[in-house]
Amino acid sequence: MSSELKRELGVTGAVLLGLGSILGTGVFVVIGLSVDMAGTAVLGAILAAALVATCNGLNSAQLAANFPVAGGTYEYGYRLLTPAFGFTAGWMFLLAKSASAAAAALAIARRFAGEGWLIPGALAIIALLTLIILGGLRRTSLVNLLIVSVTLIALLVYIALGLDADEPLMSASPGIGGFFEVCALIFVGYTGYGRIATMGGEIREPARNIPLAMFLTLGASALLYLGVAWAQLKGVPTSGLWKVGEVTALLGVLLNLVLGLSRILYAMGRRRDMPACFGEIAPGGQPRAAILGVAALICLLILVGDIGLAWSFSAFTVLIYYAICNLCALRLDARQALYPRALGYAGLASCVFLAFWLDWRVWSVGLVLMGLGLVWHRWRRSCWGDTV
Repeated sequence: MSSELKRELGVTGAVLLGLGSILGTGVFVVIGLSVDMAGTAVLGAILAAALVATCNGLNSAQLAANFPVAGGTYEYGYRLLTPAFGFTAGWMFLLAKSASAAAAALAIARRFAGEGWLIPGALAIIALLTLIILGGLRRTSLVNLLIVSVTLIALLVYIALGLDADEPLMSASPGIGGFFEVCALIFVGYTGYGRIATMGGEIREPARNIPLAMFLTLGASALLYLGVAWAQLKGVPTSGLWKVGEVTALLGVLLNLVLGLSRILYAMGRRRDMPACFGEIAPGGQPRAAILGVAALICLLILVGDIGLAWSFSAFTVLIYYAICNLCALRLDARQALYPRALGYAGLASCVFLAFWLDWRVWSVGLVLMGLGLVWHRWRRSCWGDTV
C-alpha cells in the first residue's frame, strides 16, 4: 500500500470544502443562540470572531503552504515545536470534531426520525456518508457541491427577507463576559476553514491555492453570518426552505468532518501516535482504515453523547488547537513567512484569551483530557521512540 495522498483539489474545491464545514451548526444554531444572548451586540461579536478567525486562517494558510501535508497543526507542531505540542493539537482536534460530528448526526436524525429512532437514525447517517467518502475524493466533492448549493440558496433567501423586514432590531445587554463568550462560540463556526489545511496533501499548487481558498472562505462566511444575524434580529421567521437548508448544512458539516478527521487520524497513524494501520493508503488513494476508524469513533459518541455541551467543549478544544497553530507560525523563518509575525502573536493571544471565557467546567474537562492524552503520548514514545 502507498503512504501518499493524491492532489485532486483546486481553489474551487477547497473553498467548497471550507464552506461545507462552516455553513452548518454555526449559522443555523449558534447564530440564533448568540442573538438571544447578545442582541444587536452579536453583529460586533461576529466581526470580532471573524478577525480572530482571519488571524488564525492566515497563519494556517502560510503553514499549509510551506508544509502541504495531511494533518494540519498536528504535523506543524511536530515539525516546528515539539512532539508533545503536535500530539496535543491532533488529540484536541479529534476530541472536538468527533463530538461535533456526533451532535450534528443526532440533530439531523431528530429532524427525520424523532426521539424513538434518534440513535439508529444518527448511526445510519454516519454509515451513508462514510460510504460516500470511501467512494473517493472526486465523488465526495460533487456531493459536497450539491449540499453547499442548497444551503447557500436557503441562506440567501432568508437574508433577502431580512432586508425587506421593517421590524425594529432586537436588543439585549450581554455584558463584557457574555460578549466574549459569544465571540468564542461564533469563532468555532468559522473554524471549518481548517479543513482546507488538514486536506493540504490533496490540494494542487498549495503555496498559491491554500491561502487564496482560506481568504475567500472566511470572507464569504463572515458576510453570510452577518446577513443571517441581521435577519434574525429583524424577527424574520424560518420557512420550509430554511429547514431544508439546515438539514443540508448539517449533512455538509458531517461529510467534511469525517473527511478532515480521517486525515488527522491518518497523520497520527503514520507517526504511531495511533495504530499504524490508520497511516496506510488503500488502492485508489484513500486512507480507508482512517475513514472507518473515524466513523467508528463518531458512532461510539452517538451512543453515549449529549448535544448539550458539545459546542462549548468544541470551542475550548478548537481554541487550544489554534493557539498551537499560531505558535507554529511564529517559528517560521523569514523565507517561509508569508505574513508579518504580529499576526501570529495576535492569533495566539486571542485564542488563549477567548478559551477561558467559556464555562469553567468545560475548560476543566478539556484540560483533564489533554493531560490524559499526553500521558498516553509519553508512554507511547517510551515504548517505540520517535517515528516518521
